Amino acid sequence: MDTQTRLLDAAVAAGVPRFIPSDYSADFTKLPEGSNRNFDLRREFQQRLDQAPIQATSILNGMFMDLLKGQAPVILPGPHRVVYWGDADQPLDFTTMVDTANFTAAAALDPTTPRYLRVAGEVASIRELQAIASAALGHPFKLFRAGSLGTLATMIKVTRTLMPAPNEIFPPWQGMQYLHNMLSGVAKLDRLDNARYPDIRYTKVGEILG
Repeated sequence: MDTQTRLLDAAVAAGVPRFIPSDYSADFTKLPEGSNRNFDLRREFQQRLDQAPIQATSILNGMFMDLLKGQAPVILPGPHRVVYWGDADQPLDFTTMVDTANFTAAAALDPTTPRYLRVAGEVASIRELQAIASAALGHPFKLFRAGSLGTLATMIKVTRTLMPAPNEIFPPWQGMQYLHNMLSGVAKLDRLDNARYPDIRYTKVGEILG
């Protein structure tokens, strides 16, 4: 909040025509307040940005696909499981950090961007991730449903109570909130702008896993 606000004030003072905030996420604009601490902070900065005399463009890219290689506890190579809560057929958005950066660079050079741009290198459900992981890693993966979305919500509350870590950027419960937002489908990107910059080639989940 503080650093971006200083950058925003400097951009306005320098006469910069447009500001691209550090959003890079699922569609937080559709989520209720309190469902994700970091998304709440994005919304708070959004209010400051929209009141400033400068054009703004936010890039929404779903989850960083790179996290599927270990940081996001979804595809587990050891036990050959794909872990999820809720519905295995809920579509999910994934984009690599590099592809998101390429899309952002193209947007930065585009004077006609709207307030929001949405991009996804691949849209895949948990069930489709199971097939992708099996093909990419050469082992049959099985689905493991850890419970309902209500179960995950309870786990988030318990984890946040036991390990609040209010000053950490990504405490354990924050990642769990992100998973809940995606698996619920509420933060799904409705309309993708991939075709806006046709020269960009998007990395697929199988390429990352392999």
